[in-house]
Amino acid sequence: MQVTFLGTGSAMPTGERFQTGLLVQEDGRTLLLDCGSGVLHRLEQSGVGYEAISTVLLTHHHLDHVADLLPLMKARWLAGEEQLEIVGPQGTKGLVDDLLSVHDYMQDRLDLQIREVHQGEFSVAGFNVSAYETRHSLPCLAYRFGDLFTFSGDSEAFAGLANFAEGSAVLAHDCSFPDDVDVSNHPTPETLGTALAGHDIGRVYLTHLYPHTDGRHDEMLESIARQYDGDVRFAEDLTTVTIE
Repeated sequence: MQVTFLGTGSAMPTGERFQTGLLVQEDGRTLLLDCGSGVLHRLEQSGVGYEAISTVLLTHHHLDHVADLLPLMKARWLAGEEQLEIVGPQGTKGLVDDLLSVHDYMQDRLDLQIREVHQGEFSVAGFNVSAYETRHSLPCLAYRFGDLFTFSGDSEAFAGLANFAEGSAVLAHDCSFPDDVDVSNHPTPETLGTALAGHDIGRVYLTHLYPHTDGRHDEMLESIARQYDGDVRFAEDLTTVTIE
């Protein structure tokens, strides 16, 4: 399996990190996880391109995770592609319907297949996926791909989510702010380290990074390491991780 970080940033642009998007590829199957602003450009820069994206799996509906969804639809239509599957938590159909009501010229340009999923197991784009409800300000799902890869989506760090990721070769986890920022709905390094303590995870990548984290990576890693002794790294846009 290959996981490419298309966007590792947040709702506050830095110029270097685009908003959330990850590409999951295995044995000819391709899945886009989230589609924030800039993801469409990163797809081109990755060499994969929007033409290869026939399925999008959304963690939740905040703007920095869905802003390029309609641009993806338009690009695929203009390129002669005929369909797109959009899968996500409760409210996904309403989200797409609302987008198309504003930009009504996009109505019926693609054969849209929209599916809402809940906590539990399902299949999408040929992948078997497990979903787990996170702690965020909107309904949000974390997703696990067997023992290979888990993506937290947006969430506070807590024991249930760490248990969900237990045994994963790679975990990409929200770590939006350093410890001195008072925040809810997202973790800080201290809370993430506490949640992960004692868990067996091959490697953890920190993502969904706000500008507040710039220049503070070392101290954030040190904070996590006080509780969790695993391999923790910062994700970067366009980094591809091969997982076996």
